[in-house]
Amino acid sequence: MPREFIIIACTDCKRKNYTAKKNKKAQTKRLEIKKFCKFCKKRTLHKEEK
Repeated sequence: MPREFIIIACTDCKRKNYTAKKNKKAQTKRLEIKKFCKFCKKRTLHKEEK
């Protein structure tokens, strides 16, 4: 199965907030999304964790 679960963490507070699925063969770069962080209480950039 090429799709795997990834963990997305906030770049400001470094907390792991979200999970997502990603096709690692098609997308080799790390995922970066602007999402709402419930700990910072604002929209921040979230990056894929290792």
